[in-house]
Amino acid sequence: MGKRERPLWEPSQDRVEHANLTRFARMAVHDWGLKRNTYPAFYEWTVEQPERFWQSVWKFGAVRASEQGSRVVADADRMPGARFFPDARLNFAENLLRLRDDTEAMVFWGEDKVVRRLSHRELYDAVARLAQALHAAGVGPGDRVGAYLPNMPEAVIGMLATASLGAIWSSCSPDFGVQGVLDRFGQIEPKVLIAADGYWYNGRAIDSLEKVREIVARLPTVERVVVVPYLADAPDVASVSKAATLPDFVADAAPGRIDFAQVPFNHPLYILYSSGTTGVPKCIVHGTGGVLLKHLSEHLLHADVKHGDRLFYFTTCGWMMWNWLASGLACGATLLLYDGSPFVRGGRILFDLADAERMTHFGTSAKYIDKCNKDGLRPIETHRLEHLRTIMSTGSPLVAEGFDYVYRAVKRDVCLSSISGGTDIVGCFVLGNPILPVWRGEIQCRALGLKVEVFGEGGRPVRGEKGELVCTKPFPSMPVHFWNDPDGSKYRAAYFEKYPGVWCHGDWCELTAHDGMIIYGRSDATLNPGGVRIGTAEIYRQVERLEEVAESLVIGQDWDNDVRVVLFVKLREGLALDDALVAKIKAQIRANTTPRHVPAKVVQVADIPRTKSGKIVELAVRNVVHGQPVKNVEALANPEALEHYRHRAELAS
Repeated sequence: MGKRERPLWEPSQDRVEHANLTRFARMAVHDWGLKRNTYPAFYEWTVEQPERFWQSVWKFGAVRASEQGSRVVADADRMPGARFFPDARLNFAENLLRLRDDTEAMVFWGEDKVVRRLSHRELYDAVARLAQALHAAGVGPGDRVGAYLPNMPEAVIGMLATASLGAIWSSCSPDFGVQGVLDRFGQIEPKVLIAADGYWYNGRAIDSLEKVREIVARLPTVERVVVVPYLADAPDVASVSKAATLPDFVADAAPGRIDFAQVPFNHPLYILYSSGTTGVPKCIVHGTGGVLLKHLSEHLLHADVKHGDRLFYFTTCGWMMWNWLASGLACGATLLLYDGSPFVRGGRILFDLADAERMTHFGTSAKYIDKCNKDGLRPIETHRLEHLRTIMSTGSPLVAEGFDYVYRAVKRDVCLSSISGGTDIVGCFVLGNPILPVWRGEIQCRALGLKVEVFGEGGRPVRGEKGELVCTKPFPSMPVHFWNDPDGSKYRAAYFEKYPGVWCHGDWCELTAHDGMIIYGRSDATLNPGGVRIGTAEIYRQVERLEEVAESLVIGQDWDNDVRVVLFVKLREGLALDDALVAKIKAQIRANTTPRHVPAKVVQVADIPRTKSGKIVELAVRNVVHGQPVKNVEALANPEALEHYRHRAELAS
């Protein structure tokens, strides 16, 4: 896979000439006296001279700051521990609210039920009013604002208002169950909760207020609840403790100039969450300047987002791609927001959005592309897509057949950018490039400024063979720290345990002859159905509340170019799994997590394999299910238990 005589797409000379990346490279050549005439050589400069590269990104992205400082990197040899722009003072929201005119800042479609438009002036004024109201409610630097919102304008407004004050934003999507929200917000103790009254999904109105009531009752630190009207113009919030609707909350605030709090480069901006494989999700704290610089480099240089472009990514507020999308405002792009099912109107609605709103960048998941292919959709015949320059795919690896489908059935002259990174860096390690060809089944290139390599056996760099995706030098969007991790031990264990001083990301991949990347999936036990990362512990916590279940084990089974969740259950003595119990298990998981967590298969087993220290061994079971050898069987306390998982008829269909 990944090797063809000719690429699927090559940029025209005109596109190369007018790309932001071309302008950036010329600026860097001039500023630093470079003698780099090829893209590979230019990439090497960005990782050999990270101080100069990130200084150039700051300049090219026209970062607004009260102070830049003369130092670009302090402790550059420490990984982790390097500090970028340690003397800088800036505000994230100020950099996204550069415009204050009547051009469109955001267009929102709530399925085919709601369409709203906000100009940059309206966005600025809405942020100003909410920031005043939050400040009056006692929110200041370092306080947390939690959001339980659909992907609607108020989510972006809330984030910007929070960031303008130097406070910390953290969001979940409303398809999360109560326990899933509490597992996250319960750790970070927000002062304010912003939630919608509900949302639309697949044509159905789904009320959120009952879950909001329960969440608030179990989050004692929440002092104010702000309910955003969505399903109703004036939702009744009387039964929600400490609640007011958004219009009432901001009633005493007037539009005006925002006083943007100037904070250090590493001042916390976002708290995002790990998948929760080994317990409650880890709270990953990301810094103001690191997020801004990383997103500017990805939007401007890799995605070629220009002033006036129309940027779209199909995402929820529970996924880092929402944070990535919001940053498009810093490039002067109009954000196209969509919330709901992508399969409304027979799967055509996102392409309808692309045509109606002159979309230039279409971001989605590999699973969505695969489903469009299987459903026989041919937008190339039904839609104009005349403004569309770039299609981006992430969440899970885009298979070679997905590349074929896009160029055959969506649009021929488009840069298809498969991208991959993570919540851990709120950005990408490998991604697209407007001036490079697209090769079938390959991600185009490594991220500029990130020394990404593939380590084979013994921790040595390899090319043309599979290994671990690593990054061997510091970069600005590494987490500032984990929440409630005072000595940094959880942080170091998450990324630096396997190769000390080197970030090991947990992706199994291959660096190709074209200097691109093929990712084969996660190298750990994290589940990834439909491109959504799911931690096994989140499922265990729900299943094992059921009195019928003694123990459980969950894996991701490779299935139909995706991953499906398979749950194995060891039941109480004398019980047998029947349809009613399967339904009860699935209902328990769905009610307290998200629909993505619900297993495709539930299978009864007689025993759960464990290590001698008592840990269940998901990876060993996954290997058995896939017919692969199991390493370190001697580490198991009961290796005979693996036989219960071999050649299971239930997993053949």
